[in-house]
Amino acid sequence: MDTAQKETRKYCPSLTHYERRKTREVFIGDVPVGGENPIRVQSMTTIDTMDTAGSVEQTIRMVESGCEYVRITAPSIKEAQNLEAIKKELRSRGYQVPLIADIHFTPNAAELAARIVEKVRVNPGNYADKKRFEQIEYTDESYQAELERIREKFTPLVKICKEHGTAMRIGTNHGSLSDRIMSRYGDTPLGMVESALEFLRICEDLNYYDIVLSMKASNTQVMVQAYRLLVEKLDEEGLQPYPLHLGVTEAGEGEDGRIKSAVGIGTLLEDGLGDTVRVSLTEEPEFEAPVARALVDRYLNRPGHESIPPLEYIPKDLYSYARRETFEVENFGDGNVPRVIADVSRLKAGHYNDLKAVGHFYLPEPDKWKMNDLGADYLYAGSSPVPFMLPNGLKQIVHYQAWKESDDKVHCLPLYSPAEYKERDMSHETLNFLRLNTNECDETVFQAIENDQTLVLWLYTSNEHAMPAIRRVFFELLRRGLKHPVVIERAFADLPEDKLQLYAATDMGGLLIDGLGDGVMLGVENTSSSEHDEHITLVENYNKTAFGILQAARTRMTKTEYISCPSCGRTLFDLQETTAMIRKRTDHLKGVKIGIMGCIVNGPGEMADADYGYVGSGKGKITLYKGQDVVKRGVPSEQAVDELIEIIREDGNWTEPERS
Repeated sequence: MDTAQKETRKYCPSLTHYERRKTREVFIGDVPVGGENPIRVQSMTTIDTMDTAGSVEQTIRMVESGCEYVRITAPSIKEAQNLEAIKKELRSRGYQVPLIADIHFTPNAAELAARIVEKVRVNPGNYADKKRFEQIEYTDESYQAELERIREKFTPLVKICKEHGTAMRIGTNHGSLSDRIMSRYGDTPLGMVESALEFLRICEDLNYYDIVLSMKASNTQVMVQAYRLLVEKLDEEGLQPYPLHLGVTEAGEGEDGRIKSAVGIGTLLEDGLGDTVRVSLTEEPEFEAPVARALVDRYLNRPGHESIPPLEYIPKDLYSYARRETFEVENFGDGNVPRVIADVSRLKAGHYNDLKAVGHFYLPEPDKWKMNDLGADYLYAGSSPVPFMLPNGLKQIVHYQAWKESDDKVHCLPLYSPAEYKERDMSHETLNFLRLNTNECDETVFQAIENDQTLVLWLYTSNEHAMPAIRRVFFELLRRGLKHPVVIERAFADLPEDKLQLYAATDMGGLLIDGLGDGVMLGVENTSSSEHDEHITLVENYNKTAFGILQAARTRMTKTEYISCPSCGRTLFDLQETTAMIRKRTDHLKGVKIGIMGCIVNGPGEMADADYGYVGSGKGKITLYKGQDVVKRGVPSEQAVDELIEIIREDGNWTEPERS
């Protein structure tokens, strides 16, 4: 790709200053999305749609928690019809929240719902197609015939939406691409985009434009790439700039679900993409809206940030994942996984037990150290080195002056300021760190580091628009051909833990998703915590968050990953209880991905990225998968977890959990 091409391949208004993408305004009832409107928050009910009273009460709880739109599943005609009763009761109680019907497989339910609610969501992967996981050979003529078949099936819904002023979301899901799309485009972001564009072109041919688009996936890299590519393709084809609905499917529960959502959603929000957000957690839906609100409210005052030098061109393809090429410095860079540095600079660690917080455990009887899956790779000790011998393989990083005064200049490593680096009279033989604010990365620094093969750069920023500021430095390194590994540091002043997880996952995850970064550190220096026990807890939480971000960005897998859908009216078992039960039995299986899906709609498709799957197939019945293949059908739910473990065991991926 030449420079001119690079200049035109932009998926957002600017990569160096915050500016929301300009989109069409689409009215969903009386609550418009896109245009100059704020980023809207929404969620989806989990109650059976035929339970009118339960659906109404849950919708009210969701509205009171911050939902501006509420989505309700309508898997068949009877549920679509009951949307009328739900809407009537809500309106009688003074709740005017727009309702969205969620449709899979059933055009007749969509056509009925479009006459009742303010918006319908259709999935192009299963609205007009049935998924059989077949590879089909198409000629151009036979493929065009398939498009005509889709047009015939989809056109009635478009006409009804036009007549009734009903909006539509064309929502592609990575895991439910049709066999036809998979056969031609493969399991790719481009396939996701084309799946939506096929339906969108029909809408525009019929002069229907009240449309919102989404490109959702459980894999955050795929999700981000698909949204970016969608924006570019809309522009290339001269299609309308439709609003975007952002979401990570099956993010999971607890801190893992929140971190994963922030990595995917936050990365796009940073670039000004997104007009409505839904965070999908395996929890009650009223817990989702506050998370989404915390993500979007971060951009209310973003436009006034410190300036970032403009870009002449983008020196990296941001539509596919490729790790930035670096040379290796000990275990940083090149083919090594990104490293986690734990900030113990304010811990005043005086005892071996203090290192439990960062995954290193001293066993006094055998006089040995043990490390768990979240064992930090390095410690940052600031100006006060840890006063006892560290476990083998664990080294500490200290400020240059403290390093010069240290007796151990092998396992202790120097961290320079720019001035210290330029004037240094000593350095470590194999590994040195240079800590740079993004506004210090000037010509003199780049010239000074050019030939230092022992140097790892350590980037932080005081710019509120942090992720783009750090990314701009990565682009400069790429432009200059500098291949030093880079550690990303972020620190937040006394943020509550829930917001810190979201902000850090956005800022660090957005870089890692694009292959930028060879290490991470969450700094504790801006916190006011002074009690030792409080600080231990803080360090432990920051360490867990750092590993969680790497896992969510798919750059370092350190624990079992659960791809679990948020419960909905289609769910055939208690998802929260079942997820907790499966997690309890399997959470020691490092790097294994297990999909837990409430029904066949969110089953084999949505867990496309999972190694194993647990899917509701009937009341009290479970279907078990290995990848996309069914292994056992109709397993009684009381036996299903044991059967799942047996499949994992037979596949050679089972290990017995360690006994404490």
